[in-house]
Amino acid sequence: MTVEARNSIFIETFGESPLIKVLDFFLTFPSFDYSKTQVADEVGISRITIEKIWKELIKKEMIVKIRSIGRAELYRLNTENPRVKILMRIGIELASSYFEGIKHKIAVPV
Repeated sequence: MTVEARNSIFIETFGESPLIKVLDFFLTFPSFDYSKTQVADEVGISRITIEKIWKELIKKEMIVKIRSIGRAELYRLNTENPRVKILMRIGIELASSYFEGIKHKIAVPV
């Protein structure tokens, strides 16, 4: 039996573009730092595809370089960035709305 992977509510709402997948990944794991290669592997996009996305996220200061390990540069979500704060709130609102919707569908035995 296989378990079907399910998209996050963020991806279901905004689509499966590479940018949305990368943003969703960072929003899901905001406390950790990652290299481009790690993020590309985790979200299932090519290294070439992530290059342009990465440059834009750095330019907009949505991700910031935290440290280097050897040749690898590690980045983290910039939770102080106003755009990121809004995206984080949207993510919470979407999740809340989703759970509110399914709450009524769940039968709770008395």
